[in-house]
Amino acid sequence: MLLMAPQLSIVFSLSLLLGIASAIDVFGGMEFSYLGKDGPDRWGMLELKFAPCSIGKRQSPINIQRNLTVHNKLLKPLTRNYNSVNATLFNKGYSVGVRFEEYPGDLWINGKNYTLKQFHWHLPAEHQIEGQQFAAELHLVHQAAVDGSFAVIAALYQESNADPLICRIIEGLKHLGGENTTVPLGILNINELNRRSRKYYTYVGSLTTPPCSENVIWIILGKVTSISKEQIIALDIPLNSDCKKNARPCQPLNGREVDMYDELSC
Repeated sequence: MLLMAPQLSIVFSLSLLLGIASAIDVFGGMEFSYLGKDGPDRWGMLELKFAPCSIGKRQSPINIQRNLTVHNKLLKPLTRNYNSVNATLFNKGYSVGVRFEEYPGDLWINGKNYTLKQFHWHLPAEHQIEGQQFAAELHLVHQAAVDGSFAVIAALYQESNADPLICRIIEGLKHLGGENTTVPLGILNINELNRRSRKYYTYVGSLTTPPCSENVIWIILGKVTSISKEQIIALDIPLNSDCKKNARPCQPLNGREVDMYDELSC
């Protein structure tokens, strides 16, 4: 038993080194799924670089319990600056998303700059609030040039009216093929993503897909937006059959603090 701790430490360190390099590779090969022998419960055993999925202590997603959050008065409003740029719709097989062919803008956290790399959806949502699972979740993945670290903004959706952003890519979704296919979108207007957020939750977690690399800053927007049933279907159709419900189950907090920013709170 005494030999296991250093072995796990070595595995964890190697997995981080290998994982960071491929974490946002939109053309990476399909190496896991959401069902059966390759499902979330077994991700950590599929490859060495996936080890954090099993042994990590700061994993995502989580269930946010409001009575356990800390109202942190040191938190500031989100500083985002996104532009309308040339974009490409992609299908990883386990998620559908958008990457950029030009510099799309950035996010600033505590004086550190994170560039928006891509965004993608999970159906249903991964993060929960008070145990409620929403219809979908959008992840805006940012990465810092200085050290390669990640910051992800998550937006939760309830099924209702159509989402304007998805409306702009709906024709592309109709032409998107199977795994590793892409569709050029031309200039994509993402300006509404700059909207001021009056409330958000934040904590330190991980990527929610292998390699489950940790020390990711998560920001979950407090305002729940809407998505239509037709849009959910359009995002679901291109996914692989074993990834139709591409939401990783919530992970233990393990003593982590979840902070809350609320502009309207004293």
